[in-house]
Amino acid sequence: MIPILQYMTINLEHILQITHIHRLLEPAPLAFMILIGLVILHLISRKNAPIYLLNFVCYRPPNSFRLPMSMFLEHVSLDEAFDEKSLQFQIKMLEKSGYGQQTCIPPSLTQLPIKKKYPFSVEEAETVIFSIVEDLFRKNKINPRSIDILITNCSMFCPTPSLSAMIINKFRLRSNVMSYNLSGMGCSAGIISVSLARDLLKVHRNSLVLIVSTEMLVMNWYTGKNRSMLLTNCLFRMGGVAILISSRNQDRKNAKYTLQHLVRTSYAQNDHSYNCVYQDVDSEGEVGVSLSKDILNVAGHALKANIASLGPLVLPYSEQIRFLISLIHQKIPRLMRRTTLYVPNFKRAFEHFCVHAGGRAVIQAIEASLRLSKEDIEASKMTLYRFGNTSSSSIWYELCYLEAQRRVKRGDRVWQIAFGSGFKCNSAVWKSVCDLDPKIDNAWTDMIHLYPVDVPDVVKID
Repeated sequence: MIPILQYMTINLEHILQITHIHRLLEPAPLAFMILIGLVILHLISRKNAPIYLLNFVCYRPPNSFRLPMSMFLEHVSLDEAFDEKSLQFQIKMLEKSGYGQQTCIPPSLTQLPIKKKYPFSVEEAETVIFSIVEDLFRKNKINPRSIDILITNCSMFCPTPSLSAMIINKFRLRSNVMSYNLSGMGCSAGIISVSLARDLLKVHRNSLVLIVSTEMLVMNWYTGKNRSMLLTNCLFRMGGVAILISSRNQDRKNAKYTLQHLVRTSYAQNDHSYNCVYQDVDSEGEVGVSLSKDILNVAGHALKANIASLGPLVLPYSEQIRFLISLIHQKIPRLMRRTTLYVPNFKRAFEHFCVHAGGRAVIQAIEASLRLSKEDIEASKMTLYRFGNTSSSSIWYELCYLEAQRRVKRGDRVWQIAFGSGFKCNSAVWKSVCDLDPKIDNAWTDMIHLYPVDVPDVVKID
């Protein structure tokens, strides 16, 4: 009997323990569900945390850096590196470029012979970067030590120490600042920098980000005879932008824009696209960047893929339905009368367009493809006319232009479209959240009263 009694006693105690624990855990399911709910809400809030664009400053070169067309003609005529065919080709391209007399290059490139050496590239970088960063800090009364994340992008110039380290040293940023230096990503690298900033701010909440987007010309001025590489001399000009982005709640009242959407498209897996913008060595050993004749077709395919992803995020349902119906017409011609594919009206989604000023042909192709008006692409054409192709910073010169013209109102949506080597097409959508200061001072304000201007198809260089 004793073993049986012991067994019953032990099991009774075990049952009591289980019952006691069960009673204690009765409220646990409710508490557990509340905890799970709070975690989900926290993750959603981190994912959808607003990204504020506080301000940005574009570089305005001094008048002494100007490269009027007559000066360009004289320069290439006296440069022994160019033969007659190379000279005539560059003149022809520049006459059709849509450029004015205000575009600028570094002083070392206007000397004969040109000073295409490393120290002058460093001097160019310091001139552009230090001036825009200092101006941005001054205008926004920012202490450099308050910067938490620093991102720089420059495709063709990657020194050691990096450009980001150069900024940290100059402005004495904190030792724990998170710095990133992007290179080789082409004219769309500015939006890639914003994308990186957005992703970092999801992890590092309540942080302040400084983005510097630029391109250096000195070491990349081509002195050979390959026509596809000579194009870069006719297209690229001096420029840069410094951008201040934040996820801090305290910056909400000081923000100019909030980031709504960002869509990136890369066609680097396609050999044809990969090779259309390519740094290489010509037959004489000169390094240059070759621009393929097919670049417009490649850009068109990349744009279609990009807007296919962006469209559902921004277009009203009526536009999406019309596009879907036309797509069905295209896919099933036997069942329905075949019609042309409907191009959505993106002006129902955006008030302003900043199309990368990569060249006159690029702007015109986008204008035709998206059925934009002359006013829609005015900022792009005027930026190309005054500043030329400043690579990744061009879309910010365009937004500068719109602000200087007092066209951006509270609630307006801005679509920035940029193309780059790889080949890439990237889009960023910003929403204005404030009324702009009527006394705004930016890269355009000194001459904005002269714009817009008529840009002739061809300008003969005397």
